Amino acid sequence: MEHALPKIPRPLLRHMLTEGRTILELGAMGASLPTLMRAPKGDGHPVMVLPGFMASDISTKPLRSFLAHKGYQSQGWGLGRNLGTHIVGGQQVLSDELLDKVIELSVIHDAKVSLVGWSLGGVLAREIARIIPDCVRQVITLGSPFNGPSGSALVVEGLFELINGNLAQGNPEIIKKMFLPPPVPTSALYSKSDGVAHWKACLHHSFGDHQEAENIEVKGSHTGLGHNPQVVWIVANRLAQAENNWQPYKTSDTQNSFNLFGFNSPQLAANKQAK
Repeated sequence: MEHALPKIPRPLLRHMLTEGRTILELGAMGASLPTLMRAPKGDGHPVMVLPGFMASDISTKPLRSFLAHKGYQSQGWGLGRNLGTHIVGGQQVLSDELLDKVIELSVIHDAKVSLVGWSLGGVLAREIARIIPDCVRQVITLGSPFNGPSGSALVVEGLFELINGNLAQGNPEIIKKMFLPPPVPTSALYSKSDGVAHWKACLHHSFGDHQEAENIEVKGSHTGLGHNPQVVWIVANRLAQAENNWQPYKTSDTQNSFNLFGFNSPQLAANKQAK
């Protein structure tokens, strides 16, 4: 059955103007560390965190450091600033350099790699899992507009096309495949106040035959998703699941902890169309 994508609007201007919340969210992560350290411990498997558009591994350092403290072999993607140039289009979709990074990490640790992708990094993570699923344990996306570029802020879409051209127009069949989850457990985190990528662009509107995919709503800015304490807790929760025993996220896992800090608990919309 062909995936019918709803019309995705641009992010609201008022949300774009409040993206400065990211500084407060970084501070909140620091204040929340005593609570965050109560998150489930990892089993030591490798985790690669991919940065968003125009960002580098510096932006993912807080999240990667936290995951390392929880026992994961956490690392960045090691490919500099993410300009979108590793989307090469055609049948291959992604560059050999990016795919080789994941394969190498899997071989070194003799284990599948979990991929955490922020914004464009999540779009890349999903396609990596689609191309080399035998190397990927699960995918977690943070505000990633995998339903097409029309849901991104106009200035962001324009800058991406300036660097890479109109990849969506040149690769329509590949874009259609991006709408559905890859063949590994996949969690799509989104915020309805995201000022860079409209939330409807960042969640599954159709799951097809995929039984291990979910949408999870959080509160916060787009540029703060990588250090938002709600997000950090959920990422740790998802990564801590035993391999081959994936279960949908339960909001009760964070409700009591984050009420202590005045946060609303994350809202789950797993395996349902968000309204």
